[in-house]
Amino acid sequence: MTSELTRRDFVKAGLVAGAGLTLTVSLEGCSKEAAPRAGGAAFAPNAWIRIGADDTVTVIVDRSEMGQGVSTSLPMLVAEELDAEWATIRYEFAPANEAYYNPLSLGQLTGGSTSIRAAWRPLREAAAKARLMLVGAAAGAWGIAPEQCRTESGAVIAPDGRSVRFGAVAARAATLPIPERVTLKKPGEFRLIGKPVPRLDLRAQVTGKTVFGIDAGPADALIAVVARCPVFGGTLRSFDDGAARTVPGVKRVLRISNGVAVVAAGYWAAKLGRDALKIEWDEGAGATLDDAAVSARLTALAGGSGHSARKTGDLTQGFAGAAKSLDAVYEVPYLAHASMEPMNCTADVRADSVTVWAPTQFQAGPRLLGGGTRGAAAKAGGVSVDRVTVHTTNLGGGFGRRAETDFVVEACEVSRAMGAPVKLIWSREDDIRHDQYRPAARHVLRAGIDASGAPVAWSHRIISPSIVAKYLPGWLPTFATHLAGPLKGGVDASAIEGAVDLPFTVPNFELSYSQADLGVPVGFWRSVANSHTAFALQCFVDELALLAGKDPVAYRRDLLARSPRNLGVLNLAAERAGWDVPAAAGRFRGIAVHESFGSFVAQVAEVSVAEGGVRVHRVVCAVDCGQVVNPDTVAAQIEGAIVFGLTAALKGRITLAKGRVTQSNFHDYKLLTMREMPVIEVHLVASTMEPGGVGEIGTPPIAPAVANAVFAATGKRIRTLPIAV
Repeated sequence: MTSELTRRDFVKAGLVAGAGLTLTVSLEGCSKEAAPRAGGAAFAPNAWIRIGADDTVTVIVDRSEMGQGVSTSLPMLVAEELDAEWATIRYEFAPANEAYYNPLSLGQLTGGSTSIRAAWRPLREAAAKARLMLVGAAAGAWGIAPEQCRTESGAVIAPDGRSVRFGAVAARAATLPIPERVTLKKPGEFRLIGKPVPRLDLRAQVTGKTVFGIDAGPADALIAVVARCPVFGGTLRSFDDGAARTVPGVKRVLRISNGVAVVAAGYWAAKLGRDALKIEWDEGAGATLDDAAVSARLTALAGGSGHSARKTGDLTQGFAGAAKSLDAVYEVPYLAHASMEPMNCTADVRADSVTVWAPTQFQAGPRLLGGGTRGAAAKAGGVSVDRVTVHTTNLGGGFGRRAETDFVVEACEVSRAMGAPVKLIWSREDDIRHDQYRPAARHVLRAGIDASGAPVAWSHRIISPSIVAKYLPGWLPTFATHLAGPLKGGVDASAIEGAVDLPFTVPNFELSYSQADLGVPVGFWRSVANSHTAFALQCFVDELALLAGKDPVAYRRDLLARSPRNLGVLNLAAERAGWDVPAAAGRFRGIAVHESFGSFVAQVAEVSVAEGGVRVHRVVCAVDCGQVVNPDTVAAQIEGAIVFGLTAALKGRITLAKGRVTQSNFHDYKLLTMREMPVIEVHLVASTMEPGGVGEIGTPPIAPAVANAVFAATGKRIRTLPIAV
């Protein structure tokens, strides 16, 4: 995974990353064949290492920090291969630029649990090349061969014990040719990778100095809020702003593409001004949409044939020869992202430039994907993309929502109209009622088993809206298979992930997909389709285990005999949870195992059921994500993903009435509370395989693990989320 870049390229990208560098080395990304630019020329997504005369090593982090620890894990890769002293490591967020395109997602995008996977080799190669250049510079000054030197803790050391700090030879190193090839450390040689390293952003987080989007931008920026049509697809007919303009602090009321913006000196004035607006909306056909209509549409599509996504063998013959068969239908609702920091963006649109401060997951991308924040800002601001500067801030939660650009467009439109910097802020109600929701879905499953309980026929039908279709109906270049794919043959690959490749063999199998166009805006939500395919599949497997007369863990062991990594986490989770030992009185266990984003996770949930509902007391989680970079941040991400998924499993549901979302805030779109939090144990499988994803993989198994535990407690199968008993 290397590419040819000239020294001029390095200098240009170094200037993009920031002035004052002494030594700048590229992070070379995917090959020319793997990631063509829109114009056809070869490119590599780049990150940059900056070594100063004061010995500081600054890593330009090209992924968004939303709590997952990427601002520590990526610098760890650099420090490892550079042999830098950890105390000298600093980081800065990258600007929006093609140099930082993620080779796994066709843009400068943080999503799909790709940050470590995309950087694992290229970033280490960049650091190793920088180290060789530093060694060459020191060896040249000493008049000895570079091969005679070694590096340790930020210094080059000669055979006779002489040493020189990196900062002292950085300027000389910058004049040397860039090595074409490097040898990377083997896992046994790692001194940082695989070790728990304190986060670089920890002090700022606990002292309140971390800058989130809502904190950023010019101090004199005006504040804007927007009134949007409460019905999806509705448009503005007319508005009376007389009362709004009399609110003290309100500067202006103006029409924008998405509704009516009220601009004021502060948030409260803007909010009161919006409340005072008299608006007439053209609600359109969407005003009739409600939960019953959604259910009816999904039911109607389930009765059709759908588009085949994968087919092997002969289903008719398979079912005819089955000893027993089982039919089941599973349903999941729309879900909001509900990130703790509501959507916001600060924009300063001028005649020839646009500057944006945004908590974004998608800084830049090709035009065919809308160009990300940079492309959206350029279009809304009326300038070319090269005239747009994007300052990425920390994100107060992302979960896929901040990969969208609707909030960026609104901020730029208002700033352009005002001729001044504007900070646009969504209220919590705006956020929940105007989200890009996790699609509702219905899974229709049927399986036949032989006398031993092994499945011999398997039919799976998925009916849900398409996320990919909203970007480019009918066609999309291959994103990464874990994020999205072409709508080839009517199948959205992002809607069937987690179901299309079963980890066990069924001789007669068919998976089909039906796209449900329901008029509700949808988007990527943590773990995407895995959030519902895992629920359907792992609950169904539990039901098959009962049909076969086998213990749920034993049955899965049989199914996963040829999938060693799935089997490994299954056995580890069962062992650490004490599966073969009876649970405490009144408690019951359920299990689920799921592969997603290149990683494998098994979870055992221990629950009790009473009149108050389901209480989850303990979750034991086993994770095989390949080589772990920082075990502390991996465990934290898994814990957070379990809480995220558990909230959805027990409470999450967006409902519709008259084309409107009925929820508005955390009183009716509830989150898991501190007192409801279970004890979570995370056990990592030691591995030297290349890293898999981490940020999303803990979410998919929790709902089926809890649902299966509820069955163990009550004898009632859970086929609909959120769980109700």
